[in-house]
Amino acid sequence: MKTLGKLTVVCGSMYAGKSEELIRLARRSLYAKKRVQVFKPSIDDRYHQTMVVSHMGVQHEAETAKNVAELQIKVKKDTQVLLIEEVQFFDEKIVDFCVAMADRGVDVICAGLDQDFRRQPFGPMPKLLAAADEVIKLRAICMKCGAPASHTYRMVDGKPAHWDDPIVLIGATESYEARCRNCFEIRKGRKKS
Repeated sequence: MKTLGKLTVVCGSMYAGKSEELIRLARRSLYAKKRVQVFKPSIDDRYHQTMVVSHMGVQHEAETAKNVAELQIKVKKDTQVLLIEEVQFFDEKIVDFCVAMADRGVDVICAGLDQDFRRQPFGPMPKLLAAADEVIKLRAICMKCGAPASHTYRMVDGKPAHWDDPIVLIGATESYEARCRNCFEIRKGRKKS
């Protein structure tokens, strides 16, 4: 009988613990003596070029890929557990790739932001969440009031980001905070040039 694979998606706002959960699941698989590969998009170089690093400094070795085609080439045939960090930065092809890997018997674990700074679905995440066998939704703590937080707030020069700002801006505490629904802010209307 064919080995069953599984697609798990870990999602939530920034500072919710997604990277730490991905690292925990990678280590758990290694303890179980599984053949594990961890990847992250090459665009994410905030803390380290080739490590998945949580905001609290927890680290795990990873390989980088600039796109899904490169990721496909780098996945070894004998990999049993495939983990992908910051999956929202890959294009829509990541969904078919992850489903195909799970169908092949690989356990695929993806971690990423389910919403962008505007509280809109982020990149391929809606389709990944729909295709997942398991979804782990984590919440952060609001950095303004301390309530449970599900949203990523972006600030520019100490003010809320503008709705029309670019979706992707790699950053950490200098640009982003976790916010609850009550404390979340964004500037709407047309941006002045």
